[in-house]
Amino acid sequence: MSNQDLTNRPTIHSWRLRLGVAIFLLSIVLPVAGIPALSSFDLSTAMISTISGVLLVSAELLGIVAVAVMGKPGYLYIKNRFFGFLKRYGPPQVVSRRRYTIGLIMFSTPLVFGLVSIYLADYIPGYSQQPLYYAVSFDILLLASLFVLGGDFWDKIRSLFIYDAKADFSEKN
Repeated sequence: MSNQDLTNRPTIHSWRLRLGVAIFLLSIVLPVAGIPALSSFDLSTAMISTISGVLLVSAELLGIVAVAVMGKPGYLYIKNRFFGFLKRYGPPQVVSRRRYTIGLIMFSTPLVFGLVSIYLADYIPGYSQQPLYYAVSFDILLLASLFVLGGDFWDKIRSLFIYDAKADFSEKN
């Protein structure tokens, strides 16, 4: 490693890295906390929508500013830390047949419910009064299923978007 690499490498004590992380966290908190807080004010729907749009655009711009403040070394440092965390605590690459079956059921249930709920909304208890609870709970179930299914499933999903990908159905003994 050259001296230039060592001098450009961010440290935890770097003010640019700290400021960049603070701006990045602000870009996340701004829409997550700000938009729901708008409903507590006595504003028209149009005004709430306008301010929400401004908050979302501001959050995107703050994310770009955060990367600019951190610089490339700081951004790569944060990215490596984040993906290192996911790799360590994320889903395993290979899972058992039972876990895969449970994951497929968890993955399929929200998709089937989304299709069926349109036609059977009157027959689902509480769905017409509180559809948000159903939507959030099934979104959480869908996300959790991706972790239960493991890394091989992620590769299968990714292959859907690769034109030259081929399925291999050979038996593995």
